[in-house]
Amino acid sequence: MAEPKAPASKDASNGIDTRLVRKLADILADTGLTEIEVEQGDLKIRVAREITLAPQQMTYAPAPMAAPQAPVAAAPVAAVAAPAADAPQRGEAVKSPMVGTVYLQGQPGSPAFIKVGDTVSAGQTLLIVEAMKTMNPIPAPNAGVVLQILVEDGQPVEFGEPLVIVE
Repeated sequence: MAEPKAPASKDASNGIDTRLVRKLADILADTGLTEIEVEQGDLKIRVAREITLAPQQMTYAPAPMAAPQAPVAAAPVAAVAAPAADAPQRGEAVKSPMVGTVYLQGQPGSPAFIKVGDTVSAGQTLLIVEAMKTMNPIPAPNAGVVLQILVEDGQPVEFGEPLVIVE
C-alpha cells in the first residue's frame, strides 16, 4: 500500500508550493549549484543564489634572474674577452636558439667539443643545449676559429644568449 502524502503547503495567494521551493533551495546548498529551475505545466519556479567571491590578491613570481657570466680564467682569452671599446668586435656570435642548459661535451668526462683557438668547419657541433630532456646540438654557422666560449658547462641559457664567438 502506498503511504499517504502530507498535503502540500501552498501559499493561497499565488499557488506556490513552499515545500518545493525549500527542497530546491536545499538541493542548491547540498550540490553547490547556484541556480535551479523547475517547470510543471504553467508553473515555473526558479531558485537562485548569488555568490560573491572576495577579490583575490594577485601574486606574481619574481622575474627570473639571468645567470651571471663566468669570469674568464685564461690570460690569452681575457685579452680577447675585453677588446678596446673603440675596436670592432671580431667574429660572429653563435646564439642559443632556445632556453635550456648548455653542455660543452657529449657526456660527462668526455672531451669538450671545442676549445678556444680550435678551427671548426661549418655544421660542426660546438656544444649542446638541453631543453625539455632533449639534447640539441648547436652547429657552427660557418667555418672559422673559436675566439671565445662565453658559457660554462651546465650553465642555464636564455633564448638568443651568445654562446660562442667564431671568426
